[in-house]
Amino acid sequence: MASNPFRDRAFVVRTYDFAEADRVIVLLTRTHGLVRGVAKGVRKAKSRFGSRLQPFVEIDAQIYPPKRASGLSTITSADTVAYFGHTITDDFDRYTAACAVMETAEKLAYEEADPELFDLVAEALGRIRAGEETPTVVLDAFILRATEHAGWGLSLFDCANCGAPGPHRAFNAAVGGAVCAECRPRGSADVDPEALHAMWLIRGGHPLPADDAALTAVVHRLTVAHLQYNVESGLKSLRIMEQA
Repeated sequence: MASNPFRDRAFVVRTYDFAEADRVIVLLTRTHGLVRGVAKGVRKAKSRFGSRLQPFVEIDAQIYPPKRASGLSTITSADTVAYFGHTITDDFDRYTAACAVMETAEKLAYEEADPELFDLVAEALGRIRAGEETPTVVLDAFILRATEHAGWGLSLFDCANCGAPGPHRAFNAAVGGAVCAECRPRGSADVDPEALHAMWLIRGGHPLPADDAALTAVVHRLTVAHLQYNVESGLKSLRIMEQA
């Protein structure tokens, strides 16, 4: 844990009110990992500082570490680096996908430097803002790449259980991806190998070969199952997406 004040690039992943005019801000920083800090006075109507501490804004924040290991840091200033929110907040699909990106990032982050996770978040928000791809596909690509970075990468061709070469027609999140007919565990999902290939494509940063709503739905279902198995809890933003 840093002992001296520092500046770092950051995204706001979660906030909640604290005291009369303060707010606790959970930041995903680029070189200090997940930071929980208090921003004092930001709930006052005239606070310009508070307007920058919003979701989908990349900021350059000044942070004072806590005096005790169990305490909260203090966020004293924030300058806007990039604003992603304009087109995101005006569209429900983009908004819920972006919220799921931030919630996933919080689940995967630790209190240590992780520039790659930070950059993956920035890339995903930029792609959602651009609106050139289906927001769900961008979200799924982020989840697959971020979980692989975290050490939970899926095997999407060879059998995740025995290594038999694919393509295979079943998927099991607990085992780690595609499974063959010989050793597929009970509860494995039957899938078209094309869905697993599509997951491999978007994980590698490639576009899907066609705008196929049915294929996109299968990819999203498998990707969410993979994420939720590994983080061992559901994500509020994903539940909202499913109810839409």
